[in-house]
Amino acid sequence: MSNPLPDPFADRPDWAPLPPRPVETLPATGGVELRGRRVLVGLPGLGWRGDLRADERVVQGSRTYVPVIPEHEWYRAEAEQVEVFAPLVPVERVWVETVGEHHPAVAASGSGLRLVSLDVPTRRPPTPVVDADAVTGRRVVHVDEGVERRDLRAVTEAYSGADADICVRVAPELEWYRWAWRGQAPTTLEVPVHLLWLE
Repeated sequence: MSNPLPDPFADRPDWAPLPPRPVETLPATGGVELRGRRVLVGLPGLGWRGDLRADERVVQGSRTYVPVIPEHEWYRAEAEQVEVFAPLVPVERVWVETVGEHHPAVAASGSGLRLVSLDVPTRRPPTPVVDADAVTGRRVVHVDEGVERRDLRAVTEAYSGADADICVRVAPELEWYRWAWRGQAPTTLEVPVHLLWLE
């Protein structure tokens, strides 16, 4: 038997979930409100760093800066109302993550290697969790009946759930980070993998 099994999602039947909208980046030099937004910092041609949150712009002299905080510190500051150190990054080195619009699917090139421009941060399209090699700790989107639930982290790898579904347990991001700074285990939700996407 040399014929491969048919793809159950080929031509996307009505029961197959749509992927979530992709995360895209915009320069912080625009008029986007920054407080609490996910940002990337870096330099074109050098590289980018993520898992950061921003506060509102600060003007010192003739320069504009963005206070940038590691995401776990931002959650701690917001949840426990404490002050944390936020280095000031020149606004032209900050890019804001935004939820974009659905784009038509692009056929994958055969090699798996995708070249990008170093001029701007590159974002990957949402990836089904079933296609991921590892998910624990990664940002995920739960898509259920067209509703996107974001700000979640995968707490487990895929496993066989009670109803024989293949599942991943997820937690709200605040609880994921609280687990780190307090040791308080998060409240988790078991989600079938076909409803989860890596952000």
